[in-house]
Amino acid sequence: QVQVAESGGGLVQAGESLSLSCEASGIRFSAMGWYRQAPGKQREVVALITRGGVTNIANSVKGRFTISRDNAKNTVYLQMNNLQAEDTAVYYCNANGALGGTYWGKGTLVTVSI
Repeated sequence: QVQVAESGGGLVQAGESLSLSCEASGIRFSAMGWYRQAPGKQREVVALITRGGVTNIANSVKGRFTISRDNAKNTVYLQMNNLQAEDTAVYYCNANGALGGTYWGKGTLVTVSI
């Protein structure tokens, strides 16, 4: 059974940092990534990383967010620095199966107060 679970969300003040983790299990995964959905907005990609470590970061967070992964642990991380109010959203982990399929976590809320 495939499971994807995020952790690490919370409430921070603007300018602070927060780290998210996502552990996936059950199959071998290829690309993994983070998406977010703010209130009243569509879900958008934040950062993606291939199994080989190639990353793609959204322009809106480039220079502030870093994505990394540990293949041995099937875990992907999102380090978020200098958080701003517009980063407030539910953050979702996405994991793609190496043989197909895409899997989502339930999301973790990040709230940035001014």
